[in-house]
Amino acid sequence: MELTIYGYPKCSTSTDAQKWLRAHGHQTAMYDMFAEAPPKETLRELIGRSGLALRKFYNVNGDKYKELGLKDKLGAMSSEEQLDLLASDGRLIKRPIVTRSDGKGPVTVGFKPAEYETAWVGK
Repeated sequence: MELTIYGYPKCSTSTDAQKWLRAHGHQTAMYDMFAEAPPKETLRELIGRSGLALRKFYNVNGDKYKELGLKDKLGAMSSEEQLDLLASDGRLIKRPIVTRSDGKGPVTVGFKPAEYETAWVGK
């Protein structure tokens, strides 16, 4: 089964996740979020399937997040405004996001081998 990795090809975390997944038998395709942020509806679907809060999809350690002062602004924004903002710039999105290419199954955010073991080994 092929997995889609929403990440940045020059990001060590994204490439480490890709190497880990390939070492565990998965075919992967990298979607470069810096070249083009995922569309709002794609983000909405990924967030819904992940079971995580929308805030977990923000790259809170990123320069763009800090530059925009989002730590203090997100709480006052609606979910739709937050989604619009995420879809406007891939640098705001925590990476990597991994999902099955067929749009089914789990969605993971970030790279934690223990979570990947649960979500992706034997699947």
